[in-house]
Amino acid sequence: METTLQSRIEKKLTDAFAPERLIVINESHMHAGHQPDMTGTGETHIRVRIVSAKFTGMPRLARHRAISELLKPELDAGLHALAVEPAAPGEAVRW
Repeated sequence: METTLQSRIEKKLTDAFAPERLIVINESHMHAGHQPDMTGTGETHIRVRIVSAKFTGMPRLARHRAISELLKPELDAGLHALAVEPAAPGEAVRW
């Protein structure tokens, strides 16, 4: 059985950050037609919402960099957009 990009991202984030809360959302359908080759199918646009104690004391930019570095192979392989909403436990989130 082939795994989806979304499930691979969930596993990588879980293994690296042991999140207490993790939501990985495929938003590709929202971007259909934005470029000629974007049909809205597939996994081109992913949103990550993650709460992890590993982010405690870490500046927001460093959190984004840590996630982007972890997912660099996916970005290099064609993931077009990665939206990241990281938080430490106890921090306010909008989701």
